[in-house]
Amino acid sequence: MPSRPILLSLLTAALWMTGFVLPVSVEAAPDCQSGGQVRVWTAPLRALPGEPLEVLAVATDGALDRLLVTDPAGRRTDLRSVENGGPPWSLYGTQFRPSAGTYRIEAIRNGRVVACAEAEVGGAAGERSGGEWDLATEALYSAWIERLFDAPPDQSMSFDSLAPLLGDPERNFLYNYLGASEDNRLPAEPDCADLPYFLRGYFAWKLGLPVAYRACSRGSRNSPPRCEQPIVEGRFTAAPAPAATFREASRRIVDTVHSGSARTGLGDEATDFYPVPLTRASLWPGTVYADPYGHILVVVKWIAPRGGQSGLLLAVDAQPDNSVTRKRFWEGTFLFAQTPSSGPGFKAFRPLVRSASGVRALPNRALDGASGLPPYSTEQAALAPADFYARMEQLINPAGLAPENAYASTLAALMEQLETRLTSVDNGETFMRARPATVPMPSGPAIFETTGPWEDYATPSRDMRLLIAMKVLEGLPERIRRYPRLYVLQGMSPESASARIEQIHDRRLDERFITYRRSDGSPWRLSLREIYARRPGLEVGYNPNDCIERRWGASADTPDGATCRRRAPADQRARMEEYRPWFRDTVRPPR
Repeated sequence: MPSRPILLSLLTAALWMTGFVLPVSVEAAPDCQSGGQVRVWTAPLRALPGEPLEVLAVATDGALDRLLVTDPAGRRTDLRSVENGGPPWSLYGTQFRPSAGTYRIEAIRNGRVVACAEAEVGGAAGERSGGEWDLATEALYSAWIERLFDAPPDQSMSFDSLAPLLGDPERNFLYNYLGASEDNRLPAEPDCADLPYFLRGYFAWKLGLPVAYRACSRGSRNSPPRCEQPIVEGRFTAAPAPAATFREASRRIVDTVHSGSARTGLGDEATDFYPVPLTRASLWPGTVYADPYGHILVVVKWIAPRGGQSGLLLAVDAQPDNSVTRKRFWEGTFLFAQTPSSGPGFKAFRPLVRSASGVRALPNRALDGASGLPPYSTEQAALAPADFYARMEQLINPAGLAPENAYASTLAALMEQLETRLTSVDNGETFMRARPATVPMPSGPAIFETTGPWEDYATPSRDMRLLIAMKVLEGLPERIRRYPRLYVLQGMSPESASARIEQIHDRRLDERFITYRRSDGSPWRLSLREIYARRPGLEVGYNPNDCIERRWGASADTPDGATCRRRAPADQRARMEEYRPWFRDTVRPPR
């Protein structure tokens, strides 16, 4: 017969498989309340018997160990949970098929209850947030963003729009939170600049919070955008608002904001966003990255390095065709440059507080970190691009990275960029076949910033990033020589390490490839070496009026070019040649 310890272990394992473990000694809490830096949230707002009760405990002062649930009969058990973040840290769990009555949920750290909440299953609806953007709601927003876009780091994550994510109750902690089937057929198709505002507005709608946004200029060659006074949307703060109110409010917001809204000067405080320090403690999920040329990304997750693999900072962006894709931080995705026309970098939404005169946005001087929120900082303004990327690399891989692993991570990022472009170019081809009229092409720098079919289906900004990404991978040996402190060389000289990476790169050029579908529907495979050889074609491959073969760099002399049946008008081709130096030198023109 098995010994008593073995039987106990088997019993514990069996209980764990059903979602429970044997309770251990926990210091009891005298009453049920949240701590200053930890809060337990439950969803939906009105819990119903037999329906799942979701729990999300969020902390800003350290990781949490467990979630304990006390049911109406007084039974105390562990809630099986998933850990995320840091900071903020979170534990997510689901209490399936709860009975009517009061459930007490406790967040545990080091054997002590640090926060508690009660959910009345079958009773009245609970409270939302109290209508304040305080530390607890900002931390929940961050944890909500992280869970919404969570997936294994090696898994490609791309959606036609935001709608499938918000409509997935496994991802969206706030799905049907108001209990009115409010997420059914909810339109969710923000583009690049709209994405952070749409996410913020959706969260505010569910939690009963105010949101603010501003009308801003787009800036000029010599100055960043400037914004007007904030417009405060307060209709979510009273009784739960219907979906129609959110749809109307979100439409007003996305019709007002644009890429200039996030590119405001780093020292400006008449803004929707404020710049934060380049520290792990400040770059929470939900932080926005504004590049100097108008693209916007939203940070969603940090992954620590492990087993020689590179750490990752993951973000999502939306494209003009409304597709949403998760991407990793690297030079080919997060463009950075010091230009007088923008204030680029990582920024957080400016918090809103209530005062005697109403809702107001906090000024820069009040964002000193005392509240627990990321503080205001202009340190990014003093960094040259090379130093900015070196600083971020140290955050992502604090102990450094072996050159081979650094190359593998950079190569994976480039292939991710190519896969994303496959979707973008295919979308343009589908549009052109359905509506074969010529898409008008803007002139000059406006090719990067316009509206209509050109914005939706031309790819100048994305192609600029792809060409930059190709340079970054190709230039890794030189980076090793220039910044050897970022790499674990294990006694090897920077020159020897660089030479080894050059050899690896030469092999990978023939081993990695993509496959696109030609005009006649046949697949065509391009190796990475062929793609590098086609850089001149890719410099003018952004026009949807050209056939898909041309958009992948084919010409009349390449085998795959034989099926091309469509060319851009001669005047457009002439202007593309005029603009070619921008793409060849990978330098965006001033506005």
